[in-house]
Amino acid sequence: MPSPQLYIIDYKLHGELRSFIIRLERMDNAEAWHWASCDAGIGIIPKFGREKIRKVSRPMAERYGVTDVSWRISGSKPNQSVEDPATTA
Repeated sequence: MPSPQLYIIDYKLHGELRSFIIRLERMDNAEAWHWASCDAGIGIIPKFGREKIRKVSRPMAERYGVTDVSWRISGSKPNQSVEDPATTA
């Protein structure tokens, strides 16, 4: 089981740049779009960790003004590519 890491998610809401930090076990583009939508007030944040909720997709987020979602591991520079540690030897 991977340990949680801190991730920084940057996005625009109606053209205004926003950013926040979140602790998760794993991150990918779909997760980033969902959590950016939650930060913008569009998505639902589960009350319990095991609660299954419907994730907000990119097209749905874009309908509400969320654009340009990007993410990185906390401590890395903006626009630095994120490599999967499993593929790095």
